[in-house]
Amino acid sequence: MTKISRAAIFDVLNAWEIPGAKTSLVALKAVKGIDLDGDRVMIALQLLEAYRDREELIRLALREKLGAVEGVGEVDLEFTWERTPEADFKDLLPTVKAAVVIGSGKGGVGKSTVAANLACAAAKLGLKVGLLDSDLYGPSMAMMFGIKDGPEGTPEGKILPIEKFGLKLMSMGFLIDDDRPVVWRGPMLNKALQQFLGDVLWGDLDILFIDLPPGTGDVQITLVQNAKGTINTGGAIVVSTPQDVAFLDAKKAIGFFKTVETPIVGVIENMSSFLCPHCQGGPHIFGHGGVTAAAQQMGVPFLGEGPIDLEIRAGSDQGTPLVVGHPDSPQSRAFMEMASALKTRLGL
Repeated sequence: MTKISRAAIFDVLNAWEIPGAKTSLVALKAVKGIDLDGDRVMIALQLLEAYRDREELIRLALREKLGAVEGVGEVDLEFTWERTPEADFKDLLPTVKAAVVIGSGKGGVGKSTVAANLACAAAKLGLKVGLLDSDLYGPSMAMMFGIKDGPEGTPEGKILPIEKFGLKLMSMGFLIDDDRPVVWRGPMLNKALQQFLGDVLWGDLDILFIDLPPGTGDVQITLVQNAKGTINTGGAIVVSTPQDVAFLDAKKAIGFFKTVETPIVGVIENMSSFLCPHCQGGPHIFGHGGVTAAAQQMGVPFLGEGPIDLEIRAGSDQGTPLVVGHPDSPQSRAFMEMASALKTRLGL
């Protein structure tokens, strides 16, 4: 009988990667024992509960791999499971009553414009409001609010938000030149977001609006995790344009917020119609009402809709949000109505 090589068994366990994990059992320190008895190999494995759904895959793969080792006739695997530790995230917004994240499944739906004007409208209602532009790759709030100077710091290493139009503001755009790209990888982005939440002296705010970058990835997850308590007091707003293809991506954002257990306080249909500057009427360029119907079908509240207004573009380029520069326009009134509904819904 050929004697089984313990080193060969170890090499198999060290080389084979767990499906979906791209790491080996040895790297995970999951191998708790290797016993040999004649042609029989007995392996004791201890893994996190997170891998339990792959038990049968692991069992089948190891029986095949180890069975190919010279001298092995039988492979027995014993699994034990330990609870997956939950990450301890500290809420980094202790002085903020409620935070509202504003997201979309894709870019180009006017999400940042909605965030800026909704924040200004909430401030006009007498609330103490902050606005965080967390789109670190494509920050736009510096231009939309006409801010050219960076924020000041404190001797303790904290950051004082810039105040304008009754808001407290923070954006990566305040810290970098207009033509300088942010070439950072995930860990650096996550650290910057944590600083924007925990190291900015937001003070006592009724509501902090957080303009998320498009998509449903790691940056969004990190932000929600580090302010979960405050965000759960507020919630999430999803912005979409009316056409069906746009709402397909908005559905992903809705699904994301449900996955991370963030309450959705409203869906907004942006660019719902075009306001002609001459007759104040116009066509529904992207359709109309599709977001309202879809929100009802998905069981999420509809917060409101806003038309396309040429003054929005002009105001954004000139650094004055529409709600501030043209408070009596139909679009501004729409934002005021949405802010009022949000204030009531959150009990502020």
